[in-house]
Amino acid sequence: MAKMPSMNQLMKIAQDMSKKMEEQMDSIEVEGNAGGGMVKIMMNGHKNVLSVEISKEVVDPDDVEMLQDLVTAAVNDALAKVDDELKDNLGGMPGMPGMPGGFQFPGF
Repeated sequence: MAKMPSMNQLMKIAQDMSKKMEEQMDSIEVEGNAGGGMVKIMMNGHKNVLSVEISKEVVDPDDVEMLQDLVTAAVNDALAKVDDELKDNLGGMPGMPGMPGGFQFPGF
């Protein structure tokens, strides 16, 4: 039977996992788009919008609602892509059977 880690070891493991998650989030950058790329949103792993690009063709003062819908759709697309990236990058951590999220005690 494996020895259970001490409280200090558990704290170190939690800190290491937190640091790894932060590094993963820092490295993620996705592009969400709508209207066939007429509206593009760049977003990082912290779900902060980095940039917004809007093609002139969709800027119609008589149809502001369409532009609002395209921006909303592009943001939602970017959010979904960040979620997918986080799941792919952080969900692949080695696990221990029965522990949520694939958590394991390294070396035990």
